[in-house]
Amino acid sequence: MQRTLRADRPDCHPDFAGYITIRTSKITCGASPMQLRSIDELRAYYKPPQDRAVRKQISSLDAHCRNFIALSPFVVLSTSDAAFNLDASPRGGAPGFVRVTASGELLIPDAPGNNRLDSLENILATGKVGLLFLIPGFDETLRVNGKAVLSTTPADIAACTTERRAPTTVIRVVVGAAYLHCAKAFLRSRLWSASAKIARASLPTAGQMISEQTGIQFPLESKEDMERRYVPDL
Repeated sequence: MQRTLRADRPDCHPDFAGYITIRTSKITCGASPMQLRSIDELRAYYKPPQDRAVRKQISSLDAHCRNFIALSPFVVLSTSDAAFNLDASPRGGAPGFVRVTASGELLIPDAPGNNRLDSLENILATGKVGLLFLIPGFDETLRVNGKAVLSTTPADIAACTTERRAPTTVIRVVVGAAYLHCAKAFLRSRLWSASAKIARASLPTAGQMISEQTGIQFPLESKEDMERRYVPDL
């Protein structure tokens, strides 16, 4: 499979003369196959982004972003350490468990987990986060990037305290960029479709898989037993 682009197109690499032939895994231009090594080379594969895709990014949370977050019970928290080792962690709670302050900052409570603290240590190292908010049944998502600190300020703890517990720490995020992400990924995956649901029995339990991966033996438990074990931390 291949396609040919004119090199005088503005999105083509300026070093390519005349025409270039683009294949699924390489660029051929009178030279040996190569990996992409620059933004110019990358952009030779793609059309320029639509104006709307660029302009939809805003620098603070407007009413629509705030409403989206208020309805969201789930967010993916992405972080990096100082050596650019990346991590993505799921965070969940009742809809709106991530609070938005009057000034537009985000407060993310740290609920009980495995105490690896990967995300929190990364925030201490770089002070940056990327967030992806989901709403069940919605094919659109909300992406937010910003600067983050770990807060134990009483006001932040109180704002994130529920009937069940007060968080040990709160991730306070100063928003730098926010935008609504289109529905294509969810439409392709049919994530919310009942017909796309995969039976849990298709894979072993998490405990069984971890036992085989690590050699650590876990007692066998059913899904119901696992959920009962998790209750104190939910």
